[in-house]
Amino acid sequence: MPIAHVALALPLYQLFDYQIPTALIGQVTIGGRVTVPFGNRHSIGIVVAIDEQTEFQPAKLKTVVSVIDQTSLFSDTLWQLLIWATDYYHYPLGEVLSHALPALLRQGRPAELPEKKQWQLTEIGATFALKQLSRAPQQQKLLALFQQQQPAEIIQSQDFSANIYQQLKQKQLIVQVVLPQTIHRWQPSQACNPSPLTLNTEQQQALTNILPTLNTFHIWLLDGVTGSGKTEIYLNALASVLSKGQQALMLVPEIGLTPQTIARFQSRFNAPIDILHSGLNDTERLQVYLRAKQGENAIVIGTRSALFTPFQSLGLIIIDEEHDSSYKQQEGWRYHARDLAIVRAQREQVPVILGSATPALESLHNAEIGKYQYVKLTQRAGGAHFARQEIIDIKGLPLNSGLSQPLIQKINAHLAQNKQVLLFLNRRGFAPLLVCHDCGWIAECPRCDKPFTYHEKQHKLICHHCDTPRNIPSQCPKCGSTHLQSVGVGTEQLEKQLRLRFPDIPVSRIDRDSTAKKGALEGYIEQINQGQAHILVGTQILAKGHHFPNVTLVGILDVDGALFSSDFRATEHFAQLYTQVSGRAGRGEQAGEVLLQTYHPQHPLLNLLLEQGYPAFAQQTLHERAATLLPPYSYQILIRAADKNNQHAPALLERVYQWLRSECDDPALWLLGPVTATQSKKAGLFRWQLLLQHPHRRFLQTITTQLIAQMIQWPETKNTRWTVDVDPIDF
Repeated sequence: MPIAHVALALPLYQLFDYQIPTALIGQVTIGGRVTVPFGNRHSIGIVVAIDEQTEFQPAKLKTVVSVIDQTSLFSDTLWQLLIWATDYYHYPLGEVLSHALPALLRQGRPAELPEKKQWQLTEIGATFALKQLSRAPQQQKLLALFQQQQPAEIIQSQDFSANIYQQLKQKQLIVQVVLPQTIHRWQPSQACNPSPLTLNTEQQQALTNILPTLNTFHIWLLDGVTGSGKTEIYLNALASVLSKGQQALMLVPEIGLTPQTIARFQSRFNAPIDILHSGLNDTERLQVYLRAKQGENAIVIGTRSALFTPFQSLGLIIIDEEHDSSYKQQEGWRYHARDLAIVRAQREQVPVILGSATPALESLHNAEIGKYQYVKLTQRAGGAHFARQEIIDIKGLPLNSGLSQPLIQKINAHLAQNKQVLLFLNRRGFAPLLVCHDCGWIAECPRCDKPFTYHEKQHKLICHHCDTPRNIPSQCPKCGSTHLQSVGVGTEQLEKQLRLRFPDIPVSRIDRDSTAKKGALEGYIEQINQGQAHILVGTQILAKGHHFPNVTLVGILDVDGALFSSDFRATEHFAQLYTQVSGRAGRGEQAGEVLLQTYHPQHPLLNLLLEQGYPAFAQQTLHERAATLLPPYSYQILIRAADKNNQHAPALLERVYQWLRSECDDPALWLLGPVTATQSKKAGLFRWQLLLQHPHRRFLQTITTQLIAQMIQWPETKNTRWTVDVDPIDF
């Protein structure tokens, strides 16, 4: 019998061999799903290869139980991308392939849209006298709608119970039929409305450069200051692609950006636009996936995992806010959606546009060495002015829920002119600490050894590392005191203080807690865009791409923690966040102001950003990275290990270290560790890490492949959770 080599969604670096029984020969296909026995249950796997070779005795192999797909779920280019990704990120193939499929396909659902069923009149029902149903008014009403030939949508909207339909069916008055599946293609000739905006000279020049290259693989880095009209460049590029009948994928970093983007895109394009993000249910995600595969939608806008959407005719990939760390998966398969999107674009032979007001240093470096084609927008669109920026030295100043008196005076002044104010504090909850005033006890999460955050509205303590909730104790468990008090300021407390201080001004808090309900963010944005005086309080959700034309003052309350970090990327992330937040001010006709509170007004990074902006910071930081041989001038792989007793993980990484030292005599291979992770305990696991760094990517990849082949045979891996993080961005 032929052998199917099957990848199962397991954290194991191996394929599993199964015989293909005679009855299924010809049905099993590479890239299709099969059901196979695994242990004492049946599992769904994806066929990776079919041949007559196996390292086991064929007679001892189990057989494929059933075939789910007789054609591949993956296009050739998407299949090649995933095979490449499993090698590059050193992650099990079964997990990678599974990750690229909607949840319902992983569970074995058919890769097709469900049958559409519809009730219709029978010949008897068409001539049946309604008065004969006078004793059954609901049946009479429903049959009347059918006889009036009302559309199915109208009849369904009446909410008749299933029992009423069944009673008419038993009387042979209506019958349920299956409608044929039809693919609704949109018409390219009618896809785009004309732009209501006039492009400035820079925007026009950018399009002059980009549009002629939209028929093959190019990487464009669109570096445009906040408010420079990058979205208008996207829309023009999309219009060109849609006019050829092709589809496009646009990635955004956060679910919160999609409502605003969708609204603008829908007003511009008369073509189906779908969204893909974690807010959709499994059925909705499968429907978008299948519509894209059949060519029924023109544009898919989604977050990170939307990258794996199959398209019938992909013509363009756009990655908005390309610098954003949300594009890097931080659990399981730690891929970077931006980097993988470029590989996909190359394999599909389509262009990719990376847009940002604060490009990642890796992207700027790639533009410098000619890998990316670079376009810069330095002017704000529509004549908007750049905001005036100022530092408030808060040493010695009294703070009221994080607000200094100079900032409060500025808030008053802008609100008095019926303008809007945005206050940025990247810390949700009411307060980051709950302490005992008498003995100093701090409420800590036992699973993470980190303080709980106090959430007043939920009346809970919540760990922001593992999401563990706890009830608030009535007294200190250490000394019995009832004098428990919160310390520090979060967005919840800031919102409460602002409502007390400005009772006549609406205050909107926008963070992960307040926008958890579906549609909540859209509701806040609608309120804000009505234009009256308003105060916005929020975390970094507010920093990403939102357009608030009536915000004239941005206050940044607490950034000092980012200025003194052990992570070499912390300054880059801070500079990006600061630039993005300050860019929310003055986007309309009014000039804006940005005030930044700090205990360190002389910090060189702050002054460089304020005086010369992000481009000067980026160039200086790239020079520092080059001098210290840090990325992008070298490459890194981080091996993480965690256990419950704090013994197996360090032992495993010590063995890795010794193996690397004995097998590799290249002095350019730099090893840092094994050391405890910056957060040494999380969710009950003690965490360790070992960093590998080398100036050549290929060398690092080769040595890691050899290392993993050894590691999976070591007994130390049995009691340890370990992962390989290629190109890490979070330490």
